[in-house]
Amino acid sequence: MSLEPSVADRKKFDLDLAYGKVREQQVADMLQEGRIEVKSERGNFSNPRSWVRTGNIAIEFESYGKPSGIAATESDFWFHKLCIDDETFATLVFDVPSLRRIIDNLDYKRVVSGGDNNASRMYLLNIQKLFSTDVIKAYNEQQQEEEVQGHPV
Repeated sequence: MSLEPSVADRKKFDLDLAYGKVREQQVADMLQEGRIEVKSERGNFSNPRSWVRTGNIAIEFESYGKPSGIAATESDFWFHKLCIDDETFATLVFDVPSLRRIIDNLDYKRVVSGGDNNASRMYLLNIQKLFSTDVIKAYNEQQQEEEVQGHPV
């Protein structure tokens, strides 16, 4: 048995490599040239209401009666850091139009109040639901509809 890749395997590797390099450049461009909004979801296992226990994240859309957060950001990308105590467990990254489209397509989103003086309103979103197949399907259908109507995605 030879450890040398076949011609077909090398061709697949070359295609995968090219695809990967394009994605690496997209991330580099995002970090170097894009406008980024960073939010942190702090949690721990001792707090029954934290994301660690509930699987939910909060995305603000209004504060003191005015658009804020996802409704007002002029950023290109939304980074949502999932922290356990002082450590970052993971970071979710969305381009802002996609995150808005995902939120619009959720069949259930709970609105809660929080922040200083409970003056902010935010969507309480389940992380698993954000990546469920029905949300991805609805997102894709809306994207295709916008392309047909001539709206840039």
